[in-house]
Amino acid sequence: MATNHHDTGYKELFSYPEFVQQLIEGFAPSDIAGLMDFSTLKNHSGHYITPLFEEKIEDVVWSVEITWEGVTQRVFLYILLEFQSSIDRTMPIRLMHYVACFYSELLKQKVITPGQGLPLVFPVVLYNGSKPWTAPLDIYEMVQPEPPGFLQVYQPHLRYYLVDEGRYTDAELGLRQTPLSGVFSVENAGESWDALQQAVDRVVAIIQADPNKERIDRIITRWLKRHLQRLEAEVNLDRLNSLVEDKDMLAENLENLVKKERLVGRQEGRQEGLQEGRQEGRLEEAREVIRTQLAFKFGEVPEWVEVRLAQADHDQLKGWMRDVLFANSLEEMFKH
Repeated sequence: MATNHHDTGYKELFSYPEFVQQLIEGFAPSDIAGLMDFSTLKNHSGHYITPLFEEKIEDVVWSVEITWEGVTQRVFLYILLEFQSSIDRTMPIRLMHYVACFYSELLKQKVITPGQGLPLVFPVVLYNGSKPWTAPLDIYEMVQPEPPGFLQVYQPHLRYYLVDEGRYTDAELGLRQTPLSGVFSVENAGESWDALQQAVDRVVAIIQADPNKERIDRIITRWLKRHLQRLEAEVNLDRLNSLVEDKDMLAENLENLVKKERLVGRQEGRQEGLQEGRQEGRLEEAREVIRTQLAFKFGEVPEWVEVRLAQADHDQLKGWMRDVLFANSLEEMFKH
């Protein structure tokens, strides 16, 4: 797992029980969150050395009591912070390895004994990459080909719950009026100062309405300073000590960044517009060539083919120019 400012900032956030509660209540399945007594949250985070790779794992581990069918027991919340630019399709293997190492550490520290059995674990992967998460959610899905029934019972199973924060829209995050949802809004704003300014305004409003305003203000302010530092924002971070008290100063700085962004955007937009215009011209020329070929070979071009042509990129159009020479029907040519 890559180590960067996200790891540091988020590990601090999730060292506070209220943010763990906000993650589970706001973004995990409600039927699971509803069983948990968050007043019993206990932090177990630490440093674990995996015996196989001598790899240091620094992820967030809490436990909480759940009551199921009248029986109260403790479940461990294993929260993995996955902040890489690319999707790691080996995540199910990594997570099974991490959970096994965590169990080994519990045995080593005599928190549990082999005779007592292993405690329940709820693995959560928190991801904030720009691309949608496509890795399997269960290691069993990686077993290929699918084993016959008599072998399925012998295959490994470990499923994790994914929180892909970039997939939540502003409207969806707005339904969760918590400081953590505000953090996600700031993350999703990316490097757009305009969107960032709006997201920060929302976070300030959430903090002001929080009964523990001063405590939450300190926590979020520290996180935001790290975030702005990574973005190389031209903001005097030494003067930023409180999002609530220094909101006017921060708003003024962000407003200046917004103005710069819009000015640069207009200049870049004119240049991109020229480039896009030339590109669209080449695409239309290619479409016209294919229309002529299709009309000559198959007669009038139907509407569904026009839709396919309009959606195609330059490489696809070039491929169709070749395919039309050998296709026996429109359906054959556009079957993929």
